[in-house]
Amino acid sequence: METTPTPASPVTDDPDRIIIFDTTLRDGEQSPGISLDQGEKVEIAEQLARLGVDVIEAGFPIASQGDFESVQAIARAVQGPVICGLSRTARKDIDRCWEAIEPAARHRIHVFIATSETHMVHKLRMTPDQVKAETAAAVAHARGYTDDVEFSPEDASRSDFDFMCEVLQIAVDNGATTLNIPDTVGFGVPEEYAKRLHDVRDRVTGDYVISTHCHNDLGLAVANSLAAVQTGARQVECSINGIGERAGNAALEEVVMALRTRSDYYGGVDTGIRSEELARTSRLVSRLTGYPVQYNKAVVGRNAFAHESGIHQHGVLTERSTYEIMDPAAVGQGESKIVLGKHSGRHAFADTLKKMGYDLHGDALNQVFTRFKELADRKVELSESDLEALVAEEMGDTVRYAYQLVSIDAHGGSSSTPVATVVVDRDGTKLEATAEGDGMVDAACQAIRSATGIDGVLTDYTVTSVTGGVDALADVALRFEADGMSMPGRGLSTDVVEASARAFLNAMNRIVRVRDSGEDPTAVDRPGSLR
Repeated sequence: METTPTPASPVTDDPDRIIIFDTTLRDGEQSPGISLDQGEKVEIAEQLARLGVDVIEAGFPIASQGDFESVQAIARAVQGPVICGLSRTARKDIDRCWEAIEPAARHRIHVFIATSETHMVHKLRMTPDQVKAETAAAVAHARGYTDDVEFSPEDASRSDFDFMCEVLQIAVDNGATTLNIPDTVGFGVPEEYAKRLHDVRDRVTGDYVISTHCHNDLGLAVANSLAAVQTGARQVECSINGIGERAGNAALEEVVMALRTRSDYYGGVDTGIRSEELARTSRLVSRLTGYPVQYNKAVVGRNAFAHESGIHQHGVLTERSTYEIMDPAAVGQGESKIVLGKHSGRHAFADTLKKMGYDLHGDALNQVFTRFKELADRKVELSESDLEALVAEEMGDTVRYAYQLVSIDAHGGSSSTPVATVVVDRDGTKLEATAEGDGMVDAACQAIRSATGIDGVLTDYTVTSVTGGVDALADVALRFEADGMSMPGRGLSTDVVEASARAFLNAMNRIVRVRDSGEDPTAVDRPGSLR
């Protein structure tokens, strides 16, 4: 069926404007294991429109009835971007593609055929002359539907250059307005790929936009796309999170932010992308496809603006640009994230506590920081909940620690009697004792009694998990009665036995303080707020 061509306004006439052609819903959905339903595809397409992409390649309508219906639903529902459908050169493919995208206010038919010898011989089983004839007929037929027709010589980076240019010229002569040069198998390298696009521009005459479509088989998709922009390409085909066949496509977020961040290098070209929507779009695509985003993924990864090294943390806290070349808020990532772990320094630790409401200085800060470093060697990352528990343990009272836990070694099982050996410090003197118990916690407490010489009764004992996970901190709260006094104790550790021993010593230290100072035991241990 022939119709009067529907004119489609050019995406842009600005020579410094890079057209972002998003193929998340077509090439991206071809990733193994991804199968989006119609509602999910429309949801992603609507978010891509909010993001500001210029062209949405919504699918491959001839592939299945479901794909056709999804493309058509997007064409009807999504406003703003050009809605594009992919088509082989067969006439029925083009007709089906047009039927799917026709409801869109702006639409494009993307026609492709392979031009490399490998593909022509082993896949198409066509001669070069047949490929040229197919190209001419297909582009002309697509142009009968719309003025916006894109043509791609599949496997362009491995095609004979002269033959590929003949095919491209035929496409332009028959109405193609965009020539896309796909690095279908990720074979190209930046300088070589850029030269190929530059030479196409010199060889193929006519009025068209030259485009990139790069795969990431060698990890060069973004680099190849950027090199092509530098040599004159004004459309980049890419996908959210870089998803796509095999190793995926050029990652949209990386291309956009590279052009924006290094505008000085790329001659001031830019895109129409609303970058503050990048992180949200990335999360949506990840959630609906089931493809997780690697933590260290550029721009949108959870660690893209996270700092654990003390040197980096100090730099970022003093001046963000010392270790960040992009503003995390500009890509929807909020603000820089200071991750407290074993590499963190005192400056970042104190700053984090201050933001939580704990303004510690001098000996108080040193005391909590020392304990933090000790715990950080066992727990990869300490959360705010961990820090709150740590401060409460170390600073929740004004006890002068008469006894300090130096080490604990406890073991037991169903076929052996639990036993524990503890070493405590009293004014520089090491006191060691070993004891058995009903369990390892009981054995540890019995050993502490023996080492300190303080006898009494444990009346209450509670252990809770501060956070989730196998490395969660155990927070032990107990009450110990001795010398006519009943004192609370609290201990924190990734090991329940150690946390219990610390809580037991904490209660003992309170008793020693009251006993040695003559304080009224009913007036102590009413910790004030540290916030």
